[in-house]
Amino acid sequence: MENSKKLGKIVILNGAPRSGKSSIAAIIQDSFDGVWMNLGVDHFMKMTPERYQPGIGLRPGGERPDLEPLIVTLYQAMYESIAAHSQLGLNVVVDVGHHDFYSTSRGILDKCAKTLKDFPVLFVGVKCNVNVIMERRIATWGTGYTEAGAVPEAVNRWQDSVHVPGIYDMELNTSMLSSEECAAVIGRRLEATPFGTAFKQIADLNI
Repeated sequence: MENSKKLGKIVILNGAPRSGKSSIAAIIQDSFDGVWMNLGVDHFMKMTPERYQPGIGLRPGGERPDLEPLIVTLYQAMYESIAAHSQLGLNVVVDVGHHDFYSTSRGILDKCAKTLKDFPVLFVGVKCNVNVIMERRIATWGTGYTEAGAVPEAVNRWQDSVHVPGIYDMELNTSMLSSEECAAVIGRRLEATPFGTAFKQIADLNI
């Protein structure tokens, strides 16, 4: 891509809900040098009409096949917006939960990777122990284990599907690192090189 040195940096944080992505994104936006725009899933959901909710936040399981074609389009719009910001020299941080556990394979991550494969993208897998996620769910939403004491099926589906195919430029575990520590690791990586290879690899897979 021409003038690649002028492109804004892009950090994409991928993980399950309550894994700590939003907290890391907030620290990046507030403390990293330069202008960092947050174009994460929560912001796009707020822009989506109520009748099409949860939009790109649709959880794994194929529960709303009627929404899935629109979700493909919404992800395309989201990633083309990320590209546009970067082309204007703005840095972008994105927190998202990619999965392909719809009623049929949608290949969304592959399409998104193709959009940004020539951009300075750092694709970060944000992982978290399910018990820690449950603690955070209880603290945030008051929603916890089932009456039988089990992890809800929806939570397990996220854990099983969000890190497929598992190709990342780096992985962080928020069960062991604080949000500040995770952001610091990302910052050091960006200082070394803003260009990752994960999106190029995913785009070449044609998944």
